[in-house]
Amino acid sequence: MKLFKKIATVFLVIIVLFLVGGYFYFQKKFTPPENYLKISGIAENIPIKWISSNENSHSALLLPIKIKGIDRTFYMQFDSGSAVTVFYKKSLESIAEKFQNQLKIDNENSSISSAFRIGKMNVASSDFEVLDYGEKISFDNPDAENIIGTIGTDLLEKRITILDFKNNQCSFIEKIKEDAFTDFEFKKRKILIPSVIENENLKLLYDTGTSGYELITTKEIWQQYRNKNSAIKTEKGNSWGNTLSVYSASAKKKIQFKNTTLNLSEVTYIEGTSSLQKFLMKRSGMQGMIGNKLFLNHKLILDCRNEKFKLE
Repeated sequence: MKLFKKIATVFLVIIVLFLVGGYFYFQKKFTPPENYLKISGIAENIPIKWISSNENSHSALLLPIKIKGIDRTFYMQFDSGSAVTVFYKKSLESIAEKFQNQLKIDNENSSISSAFRIGKMNVASSDFEVLDYGEKISFDNPDAENIIGTIGTDLLEKRITILDFKNNQCSFIEKIKEDAFTDFEFKKRKILIPSVIENENLKLLYDTGTSGYELITTKEIWQQYRNKNSAIKTEKGNSWGNTLSVYSASAKKKIQFKNTTLNLSEVTYIEGTSSLQKFLMKRSGMQGMIGNKLFLNHKLILDCRNEKFKLE
């Protein structure tokens, strides 16, 4: 009997250590690094550029930027699903070839010390992450989009963001009169916006990386919301080089954000995400993701520092 108690105690200790270790592992792995961005100035009425793909006319949102010391306009994708602003290695290497001594990538640490400008706002860091991603710059093609990186929510943490989809403009400012604003959660630099569909309270991740979709949810909720017998649109998605299967169908629902109600005309689910991603989504209490398409013809104001937003 004593031996059994000892064995049971040992197993209990192992289980507790495993759970505690697992908790700290996930905390470390999915907690974003310190925000190293140094921001000065503001950017007002910056034109938004949309990337189109297949039947999706708003598949990504790009902002024009200029790198310090280089008189050329490049683009970075605005991705509120990314907690950090990053550059793409292949794109930077081709810029460095043409403009020597302007960029120096620290290949050992996959980082770069640099600065870029959006309008009159300067964004600098001695430790921008550099991903092994991207494409060479087409310097001779005036119509090339030349995407060199991703702007993440570390920038939103330091500026109030106004996404004016009515006029295809974006602003990053320091102060605004917060009249009739609503609370949202800004956990680990993720934007979790409260909403209501069919009298059910939902917490939705605002992810501009899924720009061209109105609502991405589970297959079960997708079946519930979509119009029965409606045609299913199938696409191939890309998440940092991983191929995903994307299924969309028409819907006829209302989605409410505080005092503003929008029409939900399409609902989507994705296959190909990892079990870990599904687990983290469930643990966060998040019931889905919303992209930019839902807010077209509206203005979204996000104050991430004070966790307040407004939809007009």
